[in-house]
Amino acid sequence: MKQINPGIAALLVLFAISACNTTPGGSPSSINREGASQPPSTSEASKSNSRTGASSVAEPGNSAQYISKQVVVKGAVEQSLTLTVADLKTMPVATLEDIKVVCKNGTIAKTDRTCKGVLLKDILQKAKIQQAQHKNRSFYIIARATDNYKAIFSREEIFNSATGDNVYILFEENKQPITSEGEMVLISTSDRVTGPRHVRWLSSIEVNTAE
Repeated sequence: MKQINPGIAALLVLFAISACNTTPGGSPSSINREGASQPPSTSEASKSNSRTGASSVAEPGNSAQYISKQVVVKGAVEQSLTLTVADLKTMPVATLEDIKVVCKNGTIAKTDRTCKGVLLKDILQKAKIQQAQHKNRSFYIIARATDNYKAIFSREEIFNSATGDNVYILFEENKQPITSEGEMVLISTSDRVTGPRHVRWLSSIEVNTAE
């Protein structure tokens, strides 16, 4: 069999990595991300699952400074929450199987055989979104990482569609606590491309009212 020139092989490897970029941890199983745009309208938020991965704020090798140990739920809620893994374990915990992080080009960057976590909507129901009028449903939710990466959901996605049954804050992967990616990670498992709304170093859940 004809051998591939080492230089060409190196280029192929670099191309494969760039197709599914890495975040501050720099591990091959990671995805990279782009910061979200300015707060969207309700229609824009509902389309947020079309976002693609891009570069992150943090530099590879400096991920330790981004590790988070708690998630703050704040904004347009009646009760702000500061949640740790111990707090999540007191809520209804789901066990998920075969969870894949899929890049925009279809590459599977990471597969977890099992994960444990809590539905985002259960957390939001505990915080209670402020709603002056019953018909006022123009809210959007930002899941923000410590490196300022954001994933966006509309209120209707979380509470009035199948998406809401598949957005989790995870605290365990493959029967081990999450450590190098913060202690909690958000993922929307029903997205066709799960990478863009896979938020490592999760630090806050922010509820906002659309203008």
